[in-house]
This record gives sequence, C-alpha cells and structure tokens, in this order.
Amino acid sequence: MIRHVAGAPHPPSGDYDADVVILALDRLEETVDAIRSALAQTGVSRHVTILDQGSMAENLVWLEAMVAGRSDATLLRSDRNLGVAEGRNRASAFGHGRTIVGLDNDAEFAGPDTLAGMVAALDTEPDLAAIGCRIVNFETGRDDMTSWGYPRSLLPRSGGSFLTTTFVGAGHAIRRTAWDEAGGYDPALFFCWEEYDLSLRAIARGWRVRYRGDLVVRHKVSAERRVVWSGDRWFHFVRNRLYIERKYGIGWLALTPRVGGYLLKGLRNGLPAQTLRAIPAAMGMARRTVKQALPPMAQSYLHQHDTAHREAWIRRLRTEVLTSAPGPVTTRAFGS
Repeated sequence: MIRHVAGAPHPPSGDYDADVVILALDRLEETVDAIRSALAQTGVSRHVTILDQGSMAENLVWLEAMVAGRSDATLLRSDRNLGVAEGRNRASAFGHGRTIVGLDNDAEFAGPDTLAGMVAALDTEPDLAAIGCRIVNFETGRDDMTSWGYPRSLLPRSGGSFLTTTFVGAGHAIRRTAWDEAGGYDPALFFCWEEYDLSLRAIARGWRVRYRGDLVVRHKVSAERRVVWSGDRWFHFVRNRLYIERKYGIGWLALTPRVGGYLLKGLRNGLPAQTLRAIPAAMGMARRTVKQALPPMAQSYLHQHDTAHREAWIRRLRTEVLTSAPGPVTTRAFGS
C-alpha cells in the first residue's frame, strides 16, 4: 500500500513538464542532497515525488520535514520494499508530467539547468522514448564505470551523443507517452536490467533511445543499502538478463554462450551459488510470461546501435572472464 506522508497531496492539476522520481531507502544524507538538487532545478515546470520504501523511522522524519508544506514535492511511503522497477512505476503513476525523470537517491543533477536540458532533449527529437545522462563519479568528475551501460567501444564518446538500446537508471528521462505505450517497468525484475527491458519494448514499438553526454548526473555510489555482489546483486543480474532474453523469444540453446559466460564469471569471482540459483529462477520467470519475438525493425536497431559496437563472444569471454583477475563483478559484464 502507498500512502501520502508529506508535501502536496497531489501533483499540479494542469500540464507541466516533468515528474522527478526519487526512490528512498535510508542513505539519509545522500537522499536529502538528491532531493535538494531536484528542487533547485530551474527553467521547467516540475513536481518532485519521493517514494520511501522502508527507511528507518528517524530518517523518514527528516524527509518529511524537507517537503512539509511544499506544493512542488510529495513524500509517499510504501509498506514494503517494492524494488526499483515497481517503485518507479508507483512513483511515476502519481504524477502526469509529460516527462518522467529518474534520479538515484545517491545522485545529483550537475547543475540547476540539467532537468531543463533533459526535457528539451526529448522535445527536440519526437521519436525518442528516453535519454540516458552521462553518469560521473561525484568526487572525481570522471565517468562512473559502474554506471556505464553501453558497449565499451563507445566510452571515448562519453561526452557526446549516440543512439543506444538502453539507459542508465541513475539519471534518465522518459517520455510519458512512450512510457504508457510500453507499459512501464516489468515489476518481476525487482532490480537490475529494468531499463533495458523497458527500452526493448519501446524500440519494438518504433521508438528510439539516446545517450546524451552533455547532460550530466553526479553519482556518489553509496554503499549503504546497496545490493552488493556478496548479497543478491549478481543473482538478479544473471536471472533478469536471461529472463529478458526468453521474454523476447531467444531459445535456451542460443543462450548457451551467455549462460556459460555467466557461470565462468560467477566462478571466477567466487559467486557460483548465485549463478546456479539464477538460471532456474530465470526459467521459472520465463514460464510465467508471454513470449514475443522482437519485430525485424527492432532487431535491426539493436544490431546497429549495440551489437555492432561489441566484440565477438569468444573475445569477450577471453577478456572479461578468462584473463580477469579475481575481484568484484562489474555491473555491466556481458552487457547486452
């Protein structure tokens, strides 16, 4: 159940540019900074919606005080942790701005005009479903490699712009009409790959997705309340990626190289149990969903704007698994 805690009981009644959605789960200092960053945005009409998913009572009090009496912000509270996918669905449904902007609760807009730039980017290209911002490390200003969700060969273009097949959740904007048409996020994913899945459904309907390196979000990469690799992060990574492939009609035989790569990567990084749990979990999820192959134009789009920029599977297997030193699993290993 979602209940209103503080701030405006509803978004503006008329038209406005953007709903800024922030999911909260402790990380108080970072969350407060993220909210302040959103409230400081100028040049657009916007409403900020914060959905708390289980913060400690004392932290919730601070968030409530931040938005109390404001007409441009709302604090909502869920009775449980819905996950990233369903949490964003619920918070986005609260508003009706023509753009839905997602900001992680350990991230900030780089400047007061970033939000206006995101809205303008979608206005400039009417066939864009979504844009992904450049995500940089808050401290260094360099590209945050834990949030690089695109082929590595495109990294030299991180300050530019290119069409792509996904966006990174830390900072992004979605056209609400495309959101409605695609049906929002798949709540079964809970966490990990939800942006890619949504992008695929939009692309299948003729929309495009663009990366904009001139629109910057600064990411603090907070460890608090983060799903870590020693917890369930790798499990969700593998399970959800295989599930998405099955959703769009890819058979298990064709997925054998990917499954093998995940098994080796999990073994290399001391996470074989998570990998072995994830594979049957993906099978179970896939059995409960209707499978539909991507249309030829969508397959062509994926090849042009993703596959063509990636190395062959055998080379990726060698460079990302067999020759890697044991250590943390990167969030985008075996990307798409």
